[in-house]
Amino acid sequence: MDKTEAIENIETLSSEAISLLKQLIETQSFSKEEENTALLIEAFFKERNIPFQRKKNNIWAFNQYYDGSKPTLLLNSHHDTVKPNKSWTLNPLEAKVEDGKLYGLGSNDAGGCLVSLMATFSYFYDRQDLTYNIAIAATAEEEISGKEGLEIVVPELPEISFAIVGEPTEMHLAVAEKGLLVLDCTAKGKSGHAAREEGDNAIYKALKDISWINSYQFPKVSPTLGPVKMSVTIINAGTQHNVVPDVCNFTIDVRATDQYTLEEIIDIIQANIQSEVSARSIRLRPSSIPMDHPIVKAGLALGRNSYGSPTTSDQALLDCPSLKMGPGHSGRSHSADEFIYLHEIGEGILQYITMLEAVVS
Repeated sequence: MDKTEAIENIETLSSEAISLLKQLIETQSFSKEEENTALLIEAFFKERNIPFQRKKNNIWAFNQYYDGSKPTLLLNSHHDTVKPNKSWTLNPLEAKVEDGKLYGLGSNDAGGCLVSLMATFSYFYDRQDLTYNIAIAATAEEEISGKEGLEIVVPELPEISFAIVGEPTEMHLAVAEKGLLVLDCTAKGKSGHAAREEGDNAIYKALKDISWINSYQFPKVSPTLGPVKMSVTIINAGTQHNVVPDVCNFTIDVRATDQYTLEEIIDIIQANIQSEVSARSIRLRPSSIPMDHPIVKAGLALGRNSYGSPTTSDQALLDCPSLKMGPGHSGRSHSADEFIYLHEIGEGILQYITMLEAVVS
C-alpha cells in the first residue's frame, strides 16, 4: 500500500468509526442496559463479514488468520455509559457535531476509544503476515465494575500476551493503573443514655481509626503510581440524639499500587485499627506493563508520554501486561455536555495502527 492509499484507508476507517460512534451515542446503553448497543456492534462485524461471539452484552472477535501457535494480543473497550447528570444542556442521547466536536453521552468515555479500536482491528483483520493474533472485545458494565462484562469474556479467550485497553488518555500511555479496594469497617461500642456516663461511644472509636487512616503513609511508593491512597468516604452511626451509639460503620476507598497486594493492604489496616474490616471485593487489582515492552517503546517513539493512572478501568480484570490508551480526555468523562473532537478519532486510529505495526508486522 502506497502513502496515498494508506491515507485514504485511514480516512475511510475514521469516517466509518465516527458513523458508528454517532449510532452508539443515540442508543441508550447505561450499565446493564447495553443490549441495543451490542446489536450495533454485531452489525458492524456482520457488514464486514467478520465472525464474532457474544455472551450477555459482550461481543468479541479474532483476526481472520488466527493461529493457535502465535501469541494473542487483546484490544478492549466498553460500550456502557453512566447516566447523564442534571447539568447537561444538550440532549445526551443526540449525536451533535459543532465546531469539530461530537457531543453525546459516551462520546469520550469510551465510545471514541471503542470505535477507534474496532477500526484498528478491521485494518489488521485479514492480514496474513501478523506475528500475533489479534482479538477485540467490546464489553459491558465497565462503569459499575460489573461482573458480567470483561470478567466473563476473559475465560472464553486464549491466553493473552498483552492488552490495549481503550480509555481516554489523549493517546498518551498509561503504563500502570491503581487498583481499587473498598473496605467496610465497623466500630463497636456499647449503647447508653447520653445524659449519663453510660455506654462506650462507637463514633469515638471510629474517629480514632479514621485518624490513623488519614495520617498513615504506606512505606513503599510505586515509581509509576506513587503512594497507596486511602480515603474515608462514608460514615454512619446513631439512631437518636440521646442514645450513645453502639455501632459506627464507615467505608474506606483504597487506591492500591503495584507495591502491595490487596491482601497485604487489608492486613496492614486491620493490624492498626480496632474496627472490624471487610473487603467488598479483591477483583480490581493494580495493573502495569514494562517500560521496555515493544508496544510501549512504539508509543514512546511517536513522542507520547507515559504515566501512572490513578483511576480504575477494566484493565484491573486482566492478568497480563496491559496498556491503557485512547483518544479523548479523561477530564471530559462523566461531565455534562460530554464530547470528543472528531480529529481525535482519526489520530487515534492512526496511532493505534502505527504502534501495532511496530509489534505485529
